Amino acid sequence: MDEMQGTYSEDEHVVEQIQPDNEQELPQVPHQEEDAPEPHLRQSSRVLCESEPTHAGPDRVGDSHGQHKALFLTSRWALQLVNDSLSFLRAESFCRSRFSSLVTLDRSEDQEEALELLRQAGLRSPVWVRDHSRGAAQPVALSKQYLQFSALNFPRESQEGFANVNVSFPAMSAISVCVRVQWDPQWNEVSTIFSYAAPVFTNEFQLRGQVDVQGRILLALIIHGKHLPYKAWFPNDGAWHHICVTWRRSDSLWAIYVDGDRRDTSSNTDTSRDVYGDGILILGQDQDSFGGNFTEPFSGNITDLNVWNTSLEERHVRALNACSALTQERLFSWSLDLLSSHPVVRQVQTLLFCPAAHQQMELQGCRTLQGFSDQLPPLDLKDCSDLLPFVCRSSRERYLKMKQLNESQSSQPSAFMNQLMKLSNRSQMVLGPQPAELGSLSQASALLDASAQALEDTQQDGLQPVDMLALIQLLSLAADVPSQPRVNQSRRDDDAQELSVNFISVADSVISQDNALKWQAIKEVVNGPMDVVKSIDRMVTSLSPRLMAETSHLTIHSPNIKVEVQQQKLQEASGGTSFCGPETEDGASQDCISVPQQRIQDLHNNGFHSLTLVNTWYGSLRPLFNPTENISMVPTVTDGGQRYLGTVLGSSVISTTVLGDDQPVSMAVHFQLQHRIQSPLGTVYDPICAFWDFDLSPEAGGWWSTKGCEVVSKQYAHTVCHCNHTTNFALLLQVYEAQRSPENEKALQVLTFIGCGVSLCGLLFTFILFIAVGVPKSDRTTVHKNLIVALGVAELLLMCSDWASGNEVACFLVTALLHLFFMASFSWMLVEGLLLWSKVVSVNISEDRRMKLYYAIGWGLPVLIVAVTLAISVDKYKADDHCWLNVKTDTIWAFVGPVVFVLAVNAVVLCRVVMVTVSSARRRAKMLSPSSASKMQTFDLTWAVTRPVLILLPVLGLTWLCGVLVHLSVVVAYVFIALNSFQGLYIFLVYAVYNSEVRNAIKRIREKRKALSFTNCSQPTSFLPSQRAPVTSWGRAPPTPSSPETSETSGPTSSTSTSLVIKNESFRKESFVSFSLKPTTGTQVVQLTGFKPSGIHVIFSSD
Repeated sequence: MDEMQGTYSEDEHVVEQIQPDNEQELPQVPHQEEDAPEPHLRQSSRVLCESEPTHAGPDRVGDSHGQHKALFLTSRWALQLVNDSLSFLRAESFCRSRFSSLVTLDRSEDQEEALELLRQAGLRSPVWVRDHSRGAAQPVALSKQYLQFSALNFPRESQEGFANVNVSFPAMSAISVCVRVQWDPQWNEVSTIFSYAAPVFTNEFQLRGQVDVQGRILLALIIHGKHLPYKAWFPNDGAWHHICVTWRRSDSLWAIYVDGDRRDTSSNTDTSRDVYGDGILILGQDQDSFGGNFTEPFSGNITDLNVWNTSLEERHVRALNACSALTQERLFSWSLDLLSSHPVVRQVQTLLFCPAAHQQMELQGCRTLQGFSDQLPPLDLKDCSDLLPFVCRSSRERYLKMKQLNESQSSQPSAFMNQLMKLSNRSQMVLGPQPAELGSLSQASALLDASAQALEDTQQDGLQPVDMLALIQLLSLAADVPSQPRVNQSRRDDDAQELSVNFISVADSVISQDNALKWQAIKEVVNGPMDVVKSIDRMVTSLSPRLMAETSHLTIHSPNIKVEVQQQKLQEASGGTSFCGPETEDGASQDCISVPQQRIQDLHNNGFHSLTLVNTWYGSLRPLFNPTENISMVPTVTDGGQRYLGTVLGSSVISTTVLGDDQPVSMAVHFQLQHRIQSPLGTVYDPICAFWDFDLSPEAGGWWSTKGCEVVSKQYAHTVCHCNHTTNFALLLQVYEAQRSPENEKALQVLTFIGCGVSLCGLLFTFILFIAVGVPKSDRTTVHKNLIVALGVAELLLMCSDWASGNEVACFLVTALLHLFFMASFSWMLVEGLLLWSKVVSVNISEDRRMKLYYAIGWGLPVLIVAVTLAISVDKYKADDHCWLNVKTDTIWAFVGPVVFVLAVNAVVLCRVVMVTVSSARRRAKMLSPSSASKMQTFDLTWAVTRPVLILLPVLGLTWLCGVLVHLSVVVAYVFIALNSFQGLYIFLVYAVYNSEVRNAIKRIREKRKALSFTNCSQPTSFLPSQRAPVTSWGRAPPTPSSPETSETSGPTSSTSTSLVIKNESFRKESFVSFSLKPTTGTQVVQLTGFKPSGIHVIFSSD
């Protein structure tokens, strides 16, 4: 074979021009429908692929037409020129079966490379490319696929009805007329649907219909006066039917299409002339003369009449049947304004089924690229059904790996491939160097059956990586086999069922656990086992209408795969559906997935008529190449007691596809999956609900995503999830190394409970002392009281939270209250800091205004934060397994964010207080004597730093900073819990027991009680002697006063002292004044003592 093979380097673009070998016939890509060859499908053109060739041997590509093919290599891509042109959808399928995809011109470099290839290859036609800006079409309800048309009604009661098309027609070498007809079931006469008459010949072009004995409407054409046979037909069922007739002079070929299918065709017409121009087109009557003498009237309705001066192809007719727009220019397009009709003909409105009405790709066209003309834009839109070359894309590494594997298979075929060749001669053409497409269900089923038999025969030898590659390619080809048979094919649904069973059997062997490690050898070519899953989804979805033609439930079961298809008619009371994997031997709960009843009812309410569910379970599927490969995902927030190790697949894979009126519809599902990995000692698994997103990292075939999925409940053996869409689901288990033993966890829980209890008692006693002992009222005392209330309620709720976890409503309420009161606690801690700052730094604001601001911060701000959080994320507010905020969502920041802010502000305040205290200590030290200044300065500075820190730590909340370091060691966890769970006890000791104000208040109370005791016994309870002379107590008790004003006693003797107690009205009720007189040698002392309710006594003495 003569070859021209170029060399390439990493930095150069190379085009290889390769001539085919004359000794070896290379297969060409077959046409979409092998049983109905058409001249227009046999055109010779070239297909351009930006992908690696999938053949063995040297870098050569050929076709049966003798055209050369080009292989274009860049530093990233390998581009290849292939044979026949295909429609856009078939081009996508062609690329997909060769482990590549239609090129997307996202970057200018991609477009330049593709244009350079087109120029060097000399391609003179545009090629298909993918439009990256166009998303997938949204499913449309069946009821919404009907469009309203204006139609003409030809009544049965009158035979004079007709409509004239007011358009001038030229002479036509080809013609196509399409119309929608609703035949009156009560009309049994021969009728003319339309007739075209020219001035020189009346029966120039005409379509007639008549009812046969079987109740069918037979159709016949009249061309140039020649009456063709009645063969094409449609049922006389009163429904609308789409009819197209075509003719062209070049080969005298004519055809009649009914509802998109060709029902009659031949080439036995006159080719000596065109259809005459300047004629008249009449609807509903035969013209026996030019524009008159009407006969053979039509009875029924007619609409959507269109005329072209070209012969439409079958693909165009199918598009028109689905109401898809064509780019071909029309001589006449349906419009009542261009029609003149008889008075008996009425205008009516009707609804027609138009499934393509909402398919934007078909309406707008598909993207193409051309490089043969500088006058035309490089990018354009073409009819998606046009046959064009196309560009596929995959990596250069894939091309090299494919070449290596195929060379190995060619030189030494595996046992499986040898056995397959014996069982099926076609396997060489389909799975050979240039794989051909499969044209029918029976053909694909036969090849899959042979593959399944070869797998069974060579089970001992096992599959080689190149065998897996060939089977994956076969599955992709079989998944794209057209599911709708042609009219002349037998509609045998057993072909579809047989293909499905063989398909699942082969797919099971490919993804089985025995081949798990072999994926490593082909990872440069395929994207992993999920490529097989994607083929299964396409196959079952495509065949579901035929699979469910005679049943409403179908199950296909293999060792590792279970497929179930369910179908139901949607009604007012349609129930939910569920699907479960195989039963387990130990009787444990199964892997199940279900669609809620409300979602199905929503489909019915939106106009859908039927529902099909395609459910699949994969028992041994591992989407990644290495079964033990770690999945890199960001870990969720933890409490610091665990260290994140990685994420692994921890369950089977289960999927569901919902088809509403045979269209994919995404909806919410619930699923439950068993944990397939048990936690070994020292590790903890946290399940995450995830799905395989094929659009995420498309170059790698997709990746796991958690978007739209959430955990509903977690048990030891299984997890229940909810996702708002349908796809392939699994559980990902985030693996953590437990940093704390179960004993430590239990000890920390007990310590927390005990600490909260002790703190609660301490806070309660502190609050009672502040109220009972009469501590002087001040803004500082008020702030202390509010902090105590907020912190006390928060710790009480924390102690009760475990009891509320069993009730969903109670747990949610406790979570909200915990959030509120802990936020209030930190808000009052912030107020403590602000108050302290106002004492250290002069702030010009009145006390009343300042307290209003403090109350707004202490209580108003927490209420606002909690309310906003509940309004924004009420569904994600609470954690799944305990009564606290959900740390796996952004809700936790509604607590962590404000707390961090408070701690930062209070840390600044503490630093400022320490600086002021140290400055004061230095000033005092300078006043000391030089001998002791150095020693005293060191002591004062140390105490100046330590004292404010010890006093302010509990009220400023700075002990919570230890929470940042909890994950480092279990010792830090003990310190954190000790500091914060005993925070109330600390406040009690610092602000109650050792608080000078509280102690003085208690002392005053005690002295007051002593004063009251002295009043009752008519003597003072305490006596302060004069500074000038010592005074002793009275020798005898003072008498009780006899009147409100005064009370007199007998005169004292020379050796005794006397006292007088007076209750004065000028004093308050409980105020007394005592006079005492004691003679002594040389002097006489008079002492006056006054008692007040506050317990303070004043002493006056004179001598």
